[in-house]
Amino acid sequence: MKLQRAVALRISNLLIKNNMSRYALCKKIVMPEQTLKNIIDERNKDIELSTVAKIADGFGLSLEEFFNDSLFNKDTVDID
Repeated sequence: MKLQRAVALRISNLLIKNNMSRYALCKKIVMPEQTLKNIIDERNKDIELSTVAKIADGFGLSLEEFFNDSLFNKDTVDID
């Protein structure tokens, strides 16, 4: 699986887990809703780490906690 897909799935899973809408997350982290939509819909090929950090912070997670998920297993994610 591509890295961008893993990030999109992780965000979607966290939204469900936290019973949060995309809109609520965007308001919390002051991010345009279209930006988050593009990430989740996998339209962004290169997602900046600072953007991921901002999203993780919106869930109360560090980057380490955000990436600590089986979606990011080195055997399953393609970073090319």
